[in-house]
Amino acid sequence: MPLSPTTIENIRKLLNDVGIREEELSEQFVLGSGAGGQKINKTSCAVRLTHLPTGEWVKVQISRSREENRWLARRALAERLLEQRDGERSVRRQQQEKIRRQKRRRSRRQRARMLDDKAHHAAKKAVRRCPILED
Repeated sequence: MPLSPTTIENIRKLLNDVGIREEELSEQFVLGSGAGGQKINKTSCAVRLTHLPTGEWVKVQISRSREENRWLARRALAERLLEQRDGERSVRRQQQEKIRRQKRRRSRRQRARMLDDKAHHAAKKAVRRCPILED
């Protein structure tokens, strides 16, 4: 399914916001790889887009359509350059940092507090339990 005109216009705006001009881009069509069978392996539908002033490049092969991959490569390149420019403030960097914080080990104090809270909660639930009837 081809990209809609609004999607293409959004990609153009993104390129303009980042400051990328078409003259600064070098575009190559290279052989695809991966799933898709003989068709994908014989046609040059993957796009390698290089931003000449910075030397940054991306290779995109999301769809079998060469035209669609051209626009998706432009978006990927603009997002990469935007991330480099914004650094710590970029959305992608913030998401990576959030995942890193979630995976990190708890400190001794945090672990002790968590276990105290669990014990307190267990004690509250124990009070609510029905007493065991003995014969």
